[in-house]
Amino acid sequence: MQKSIRKYWPLFVLPTMAAFAIGFIIPFCYGVFLSFCKFTTVTDWKWVGVQNYTKIFYVAGKLDTTFLHSLWYTTLFTVVTMAIINIAAFAIAMALTKGIRGTNFFRTCFFLPNLIGGIVLSYIWLMIFNSVLAKHSMTIVSTQWSAFWGLVAVVCWQQIGYMMIIYVAGIQNVSADLIEAAKIDGANNRQLLTNIILPSLRPTITVCTFLTLTNGFKLFDQNLALTGGNPGKQSELLALNIYNTMYGKTGWQGVGQAKAVIFFILVAVISLIQNKASRSGEVEQ
Repeated sequence: MQKSIRKYWPLFVLPTMAAFAIGFIIPFCYGVFLSFCKFTTVTDWKWVGVQNYTKIFYVAGKLDTTFLHSLWYTTLFTVVTMAIINIAAFAIAMALTKGIRGTNFFRTCFFLPNLIGGIVLSYIWLMIFNSVLAKHSMTIVSTQWSAFWGLVAVVCWQQIGYMMIIYVAGIQNVSADLIEAAKIDGANNRQLLTNIILPSLRPTITVCTFLTLTNGFKLFDQNLALTGGNPGKQSELLALNIYNTMYGKTGWQGVGQAKAVIFFILVAVISLIQNKASRSGEVEQ
């Protein structure tokens, strides 16, 4: 039986590889090619070399900081949301694994926001924010920082429940015998947390950390619906900046494609670091 499988494995692999090539490899390679071209549709391209990559930072010989602003703004947003989401999710997970009554109900309540689409969720919160801020003659996009903290609040509210579920699963897998032995030796709650629980959760912490990292860098729906990049594109995250370049400026499709390639490289680097860190955590375990 095993010899037959080894002999005919290409027949089983070929459909998957063909679908992967058609759905990802070919479009991706063509997209990289188009980043070196000027085009309005994918068939009327004209080769311009690295001109598109130059125009990301320089327009008409002048420095354009729009993309760089989106980059550092996205980085700051990602770091802040990563910290808040993981700390809050871990704290809630710890509380919900203490055997309190109604644990399943609370888990469901915290997880429900993750089931709501980003666009719908953002429009709901947009009405809430603007209703509250109207009393102070403000809106969510009055400043880039009001937009920033509005985005942070919405994304954290949506993602904390999802990360909580992952932390709950990790905490439940911590050896009960190890915890019991530590208690017998006189360990208090702080010592249990720092010396038993957190070291045992290294793979879980790694997964949640880099999930929030990649989610932060790739955020689009909430940014589009909640702030639209306002005021004056100061709250544009990277994904929205690329979208506006592609579809908001005539003749800038190639520049948008070049930004997309840079964006892909950033996310790929983060994913590779995540993979390496996950494997390192598994080895230590």
